[in-house]
Amino acid sequence: MRHIAIIGSGPAGYYTAEAAQKQWGDEVKVDVFDMLPVPYGLIRTGVAPDHQSIKGVSKRYEGTALSDNVRFVGNVHIGSDVTVPELQGLYDAVVLATGAPNDRPLDIPGSDLANVFGSAAFVGWYNGHPQFAGLAPDLSGHTAVVIGMGNVALDVARILSKTEGEFTGSDIVGHALYALMASKIRRVVIVGRRGPHQIMMTPKELGELGHLARAAPRVDPADLPELGDDALLEPGLRKSVTHIRSFAAIPESHFADVEVEVEFDFFAAPHALTGDGAVEAIELERTAVQAGRAIGTGEFYTVPASLVVSCIGYQTSPIPDVPFDERAGKFANDEGRILPGLYCVGWARRGPSGTIGTNRPDGFSVVEKIVADIGAGTGKRGRAGFDELAAARSLDVVTFRDWKKIEAQEESRARVGAPREKFVDVGEMIRARED
Repeated sequence: MRHIAIIGSGPAGYYTAEAAQKQWGDEVKVDVFDMLPVPYGLIRTGVAPDHQSIKGVSKRYEGTALSDNVRFVGNVHIGSDVTVPELQGLYDAVVLATGAPNDRPLDIPGSDLANVFGSAAFVGWYNGHPQFAGLAPDLSGHTAVVIGMGNVALDVARILSKTEGEFTGSDIVGHALYALMASKIRRVVIVGRRGPHQIMMTPKELGELGHLARAAPRVDPADLPELGDDALLEPGLRKSVTHIRSFAAIPESHFADVEVEVEFDFFAAPHALTGDGAVEAIELERTAVQAGRAIGTGEFYTVPASLVVSCIGYQTSPIPDVPFDERAGKFANDEGRILPGLYCVGWARRGPSGTIGTNRPDGFSVVEKIVADIGAGTGKRGRAGFDELAAARSLDVVTFRDWKKIEAQEESRARVGAPREKFVDVGEMIRARED
């Protein structure tokens, strides 16, 4: 019998559990740990609440989680409740699938002003992550600046621009919905260092921006490259740039009836944030792209900003006793191997890149390495040993059966048209399993 511990219950974690099942069948037992009492990680608290079709992948993970040889071990914090070396002593292999939950710092003057947030915090706020539920951003100003040219920046801009009716069917949490409906923001500026040919935004997400009820995207036609240059782009990026061109073609007269303008500010590098206590403006430097890199031109200008959300990337949380690559913001590893018996997968291995589906081959790849390393197993005690440890330390472990009770409570609390109303407090989650 092989015993595998997976730290993290998001896509990378459950794809790895699935791969272990397919490899060993009944000859493996997998424990999937999470610091929260609820599973699914990025699917629950990272994917935009109005993208329910993407969140539907959790049904696949549920199939794995309900298997006899896979169990969810929630409400256990690795590093404080139990250490990685302790798990290594109990399991044949320990796989870190913790993702990249921390914001890459916005390293410019003024980034510590009030109402400046990283996207992990801001997205966590409207998605109901317990760590960020109390964020309370001030939406009473006129202009929000979103820094970044990826899909997360698009998500933030779209959420700031939607009407209440457009959130029907979403699982945005109530506190965020009420705040957004009272928002006075009427201009959202998306800032990127480079130009349309270097964006990381995908066609589907860009297309959504062109069909909002009260908002419209604005692009300066002068920022567009020569039309013929689009032929050199890979197909997905070419489709994205086609959307950008369509935004640039929107006539000025159209904006007379638009409540919220979503403005793309290309070739702009954040230089500083200014304000008296809270952010009031962002100073930008005009850039030029040379050999794919953004080079400052020395031309500076200022844009009003009552709210700033930085969407410039994520990094993994270090864990005691695990080698960490500070520069790359991920665990130090060789194709998934960290130390004997210790592995990493997903964003914790490669950094925040790829889609949710990218984690599936990643999970199967790391299981192949575990197969080569542990063979038939080492005779370690696995979950029986952990259960003894948990009992000795009085850990309040939340099982997948407990999670289904929490989920039922969330569904029963849902406002009309919503699939659920998430609990945003860990204590409430734990109490809900007892009702």
